Amino acid sequence: MNKIDIRTVNVVQYIKPLREGGSLPAIVKADDEFLYVLKFRGAGQGKKALISELIGGEFARAIGLKVPELVFMNLDDTFSKTEPDEEIQDLLKFSVGLNLGLHFLSSAISYDPLISTVDSMTASKVVLLDSIISNIDRTAKNTNLLNWNKELWVIDNGASFYFHHNWENWKNHLSRTFPLIKDHVLLERAHSLAEAAEEIKVRLDQDKLAEVIALIPEEWLTSESDTMTPNEMRSAYMEYMNAKLSMINSLVKEAEDAR
Repeated sequence: MNKIDIRTVNVVQYIKPLREGGSLPAIVKADDEFLYVLKFRGAGQGKKALISELIGGEFARAIGLKVPELVFMNLDDTFSKTEPDEEIQDLLKFSVGLNLGLHFLSSAISYDPLISTVDSMTASKVVLLDSIISNIDRTAKNTNLLNWNKELWVIDNGASFYFHHNWENWKNHLSRTFPLIKDHVLLERAHSLAEAAEEIKVRLDQDKLAEVIALIPEEWLTSESDTMTPNEMRSAYMEYMNAKLSMINSLVKEAEDAR
């Protein structure tokens, strides 16, 4: 597998907010001339959502799913000074520094379970990955999937790994399955769960897990309220992923029973 190389770019133009997203992401232009959907460190779930977005997205890519390129995005303090909207102004002010961007897929449309098509293996991989990373936000109401160039693309993994919002009790999550999979938008099309599980186990080996988790910027792992060090947190993400992969057969059965 190719080594992951996350580029760092600078935001040069704030174009428009995406109001359908609860955390007010925005379309921005970077100094590489490309457009990105910028996820802000100053939004509701803060840096934790960026960590989920980053490692959830790269785990999805590692198992063969289509994911827009993820980049680190530097935001300076000039944008908040020229923004008339107070809510966006505050968001920009609290997000100065390193944020996360997803390459903007022009003319992509949201996945619609009533009319969009997806093959069984792809659906099964998405369902199982979301079980593993405890992604609570891939429902018919909010699919967080795009159709682009007749292919399914996975976006928005920010609501995953919710154990990291309370580090004091994170180990309680190690043995849990994911009953919320019953609401997954792709569940009824996921007829290849056992085959997907075998492929996921091969692709998410120890080296790949460690490589993805090492991508998390140090500054995203530090806050005044956390009692764990960045290295302890990295170890926790690793232990969590290993625990979930070791119980993947239970997650398969849970999903099959729910379907």
